[in-house]
Amino acid sequence: MKRLSISLVFFFLPSWLSYTNIPTYTTSFVQAWIRINQLGYTPVGIKVAVWCAKEKSQIKEFELVDATTKKVVFKGDVGKAFGAYGPFLDTYRLDFSKFQRTGQFYLQAGGVRSPQFRIGTDVYKGAADFCLRYMRQQRTGFNPYLKDSCHTHDGYALYGTKAGLPDSSHVDVVGGWHDATDYLQYATTSANATYHLLMAYRDFPGVFTDIRQANGLEGKNKQADVLDEARWGLDWLVKMHPRPDWMFNQIADDRDHISMRMPAQDSQYGRGYERPVYFINGEPQQQGKGMNHTTGTSSTAAKFVSAFALGAQLYKQTDKAYSDQLQEKAKTAYAFALKNPGVTQTVSVKSPYIYAEDNWVDDMELAATWQKQWNEALQYATKESVTPWLGKDTAAHYQWYPFINLGHYELAQQVKGKDREMVVGYYKKGIEQVWNKAKANAFYRGVPFIWCSNNLTVAFAIQCFWYEKLTNSHEFDALGQATIDWLFGCNPWGTSMVYGLPAWGDTPADPHAAFTHLKQYPIDGGLVDGPVYGSIYKKLIGIQLHEPDEYATFQSDLVVYHDDYGDYSTNEPTMDGTASLIYLLAAREAEAMGKK
Repeated sequence: MKRLSISLVFFFLPSWLSYTNIPTYTTSFVQAWIRINQLGYTPVGIKVAVWCAKEKSQIKEFELVDATTKKVVFKGDVGKAFGAYGPFLDTYRLDFSKFQRTGQFYLQAGGVRSPQFRIGTDVYKGAADFCLRYMRQQRTGFNPYLKDSCHTHDGYALYGTKAGLPDSSHVDVVGGWHDATDYLQYATTSANATYHLLMAYRDFPGVFTDIRQANGLEGKNKQADVLDEARWGLDWLVKMHPRPDWMFNQIADDRDHISMRMPAQDSQYGRGYERPVYFINGEPQQQGKGMNHTTGTSSTAAKFVSAFALGAQLYKQTDKAYSDQLQEKAKTAYAFALKNPGVTQTVSVKSPYIYAEDNWVDDMELAATWQKQWNEALQYATKESVTPWLGKDTAAHYQWYPFINLGHYELAQQVKGKDREMVVGYYKKGIEQVWNKAKANAFYRGVPFIWCSNNLTVAFAIQCFWYEKLTNSHEFDALGQATIDWLFGCNPWGTSMVYGLPAWGDTPADPHAAFTHLKQYPIDGGLVDGPVYGSIYKKLIGIQLHEPDEYATFQSDLVVYHDDYGDYSTNEPTMDGTASLIYLLAAREAEAMGKK
C-alpha cells in the first residue's frame, strides 16, 4: 500500500550539523513527531503545528527553517505542556503565526523535523473544485466518471398508500448522488449537500471554475461547475417531490450491502432492476427487525424547502422558468413539512443501522427563514438554540443532522437588534461548549469521535467561520483553524482525511470504496468518515483489516483511524460530508486570496 512518511526522527546525524543555531537536545533519540496542516498556511492566518511524543519529554523552543536555504528564520517558545493525548504522553503547540513570509519551510524541535510545508496566499487554491470530482463520481443515472449509466429503473414506491400511491407503483426518481461507497440515496443528505453547494456558489463565486459541462463531461458551458453539480442535486429533489402531497425520503436500503461492486443495475430487491423508493408518511417505518422512530414529515421536507428556495434565487436571472418551478416546489415542500411536525428517519431491512436523525426544528428554522416567516423562524431558533452534539462526548449516528444549525446563519442576516444578537449568541454558546473541551489538549480537539466525525469537524469549522463573519470577532480563530488543520494532517496519525488532497501529502490510499478497491480508480476529493472512539470501533459489525496497520503506533483506546478498505467506520468517503467541505474550502480560498 502506498504511504508517505509524515515525520522524520533524527539521530543527530552529521547532516544536521550544517544547520545554524541548533538548540541543544537532552536525548539522542526521541519517539516524537511534528504534525502539520499539509495543505499549508496563509501568511496572515493562524499557523500552529503540534509536537507529540510517545514518551515523557520536555521541549522549550522550536525553530522554523527555510527549506531552500536551510536557515532558521523564526524561533518560538513552545508554551505550556498539554500532556497526554491519545497515543502520546507529551504534546505541545508550536505557534508561528507571527511569521508572515511566504515560501517552503519545515519545523524542528526536540530532535525531530516536520515534513515540508508551504506558507502562501494560494495554499487553498483549487481545493474546493478538486473535491467536486468526488461529487461527479457519485452521480447516479448518467455517471460522467464512468461515462455510463446506472440505476436507471428507479423505482417502486413503498408506504405511500394513504396518499393514493399503492405499494409497488413505479415512480421516476432516476438521478442524484450515491450516498457513500454504498449506492443508497437519501433525500436528507442530498438536500443538505445541494444546499451547501448552492451556498458555496452564492457566497464565493470567484473561487469556482468552468471546465465541465452540465452532464459532468469535459467542456465548458458558461456556468461554474459547482452550480452544475448543485443543479444535478436540485433536479433529483424535484423528482423526489413530484406532487404537493408526495415526497420521498430514500432510494434502496441496506440490502444494497450484499457486496462491494461498481454501480450498475441492482437486482436484489425482487422487482427486476427497480429499487424501492420510500415515501414520507410521517409514521415509523422498518429498521431491521423493528421500526424506526419517525414522528413526522418536517426534517426532510424542510431541507427540500431551503435547497429549492436558494436554487430559485440563484437561477432567477439565468433560467426564470426553472427558478419559478423551484420557488413553487419550496412552497409545497414547506406545506408538506408542516403537515405533521416531527422527524423523518431512514429505513433499513436487514441491519439496525440507519440515519437516526432526532432533530427537526433547526431545519424548520432555515425553511421558515427562506419563506420569509421571520417570527416563526425565531420561535424555531429558541427551541434548538445550540445543536445538541456541541460540547457532548457522544451521539447516535447522524442523530443531530446536519451537525450545524444552518438556520441561525441565514436568520441572523434577516433580523436586527436584540433578535440578531440572540441568534448570533446561540452560535457563540455552542462554540464555547466545544472550546471548554478543546482547550485541554494540544490539537484543540473538542469534536466527539462518533461515526462520521469528519462531517462534524467540517460543520464545526463552518460555524466558527460564520460566527467570525457575523460578529467580526476573532475570539475563536485559533479553534476554527485547528479544526481545519486536523482534517489535513495535524492529527495523531499525521494524515489528511481527504483522498488526494494535497497531492504531495499523506492522504487515504485504501479507502472503503469500490472505485479504488475493485478498479483502482482514484476517488479524488472524497472526505472519509474519520476517526472513531476505540469503544465504538470494537463493537461494530463486520470490520476486518486487510493490510498491516501502518498507523498502529498512533492508535489508542481513545480513538482509532485506519486507512484500510475493510474499515467502513473510519475510512469510507461520504457525499454529504464532501459537499460541506467544498463550502469550507471555498471560504478559505476566498478569504486567503481576496476573492468574492
